[in-house]
Amino acid sequence: MMKKYLAELIGTAVLVFMGCGTAMLVGCSSEAGGGYILTALAFGLVIVGMAYCIGNISGCHINPAVSLGMLLSHRMSVRDFIGYVVAQCIGAFVGSELLAAVFSLGSVKDMTGGFGSNGLAGVGGNPIAGLLVEVILTFIFVMVILGVTDGDAGHGSFAGLSIGFSLTLVHILGIGLTGTSVNPARSLGPALTALIGGNTQPISEVWVFIVAPLAGAALAALVYQVLRPGKAKD
Repeated sequence: MMKKYLAELIGTAVLVFMGCGTAMLVGCSSEAGGGYILTALAFGLVIVGMAYCIGNISGCHINPAVSLGMLLSHRMSVRDFIGYVVAQCIGAFVGSELLAAVFSLGSVKDMTGGFGSNGLAGVGGNPIAGLLVEVILTFIFVMVILGVTDGDAGHGSFAGLSIGFSLTLVHILGIGLTGTSVNPARSLGPALTALIGGNTQPISEVWVFIVAPLAGAALAALVYQVLRPGKAKD
């Protein structure tokens, strides 16, 4: 049991370290459009790598929204859900603290000022717009995951690639709007590290990136159960 939680902790730490670390280095402003692609690829490629690394141990959720989708789809227990979410949040904080240590010791400038944390600047600071963006993006992402990991669907070894590419896709659109969360742990870890460093902006907006991904995942689980192959009446 603990091996699964440890795998989720490590996987989420790697996601934050590589994904947010890339964002910190390359920046994600519209003037440096290449940063969009590099950051999107970083997050997507981490998922691909971790899927084939810890997927056989924990399923490689490394995201509370994904775990919620699995819970509501009756693919995991409440006990495991709680254990996964705790491990994921700890892992995200560990990943962002590792970034803080590396960037501090290496005297590298944090281009974003918030350890790759999410924010609402791209939607004019409007939390409703941010919620809408994150619900939609998470819905798409979790729908893909539920589909390719459905035991009856037969996607098999291609699941990791499909999930990684879909995360890259939602980042390409979402980075300029909210920084793309679709993952409450990924947002909470950097926001806490930024708060420790004296930057209170990310933590003041982090609720959006907790509520919206969970709502999007719940909606995806509901819709997929309705559309699930073999469940239609006609």
